[in-house]
Amino acid sequence: MHRIAVLPKDWWGLRAESSVEEDPAGEDVVALRNEIGELRRALAARAVVDQACGIVMVLAPCRRGPARNLLVDISRQCNTEPPDVAAALVATWEGEPLSRLMQRGLRRALRRLYAEGRVCDSPPADEPSGRGEGRERS
Repeated sequence: MHRIAVLPKDWWGLRAESSVEEDPAGEDVVALRNEIGELRRALAARAVVDQACGIVMVLAPCRRGPARNLLVDISRQCNTEPPDVAAALVATWEGEPLSRLMQRGLRRALRRLYAEGRVCDSPPADEPSGRGEGRERS
């Protein structure tokens, strides 16, 4: 049986308590610690992505799905991971400027979002608006 260990970005900070030569379970301990580290980073990234989705949902306005797709679209345009884009958007909420590349990606993604008509204010074509405003959107 072959085991593959995926090292996290900060692998130099990991410490294994047991050696593989001394303890056959040592390999499993190291693998489990690596997995725990990856899961912690994933949970932290998810929290930032959720915050950024909330910001986009308020400002765009749009639903959660389109907000997440918008973040993914920006990340593709900027060749950056979605959690990094999300962190940059959350940082702008706290006063940090957004890089020009991400500003451009955000503008393009918002144009695409509105062109596809996936905003909250516009109901699906087969549903009435239900607000009684009498406005039609095109």
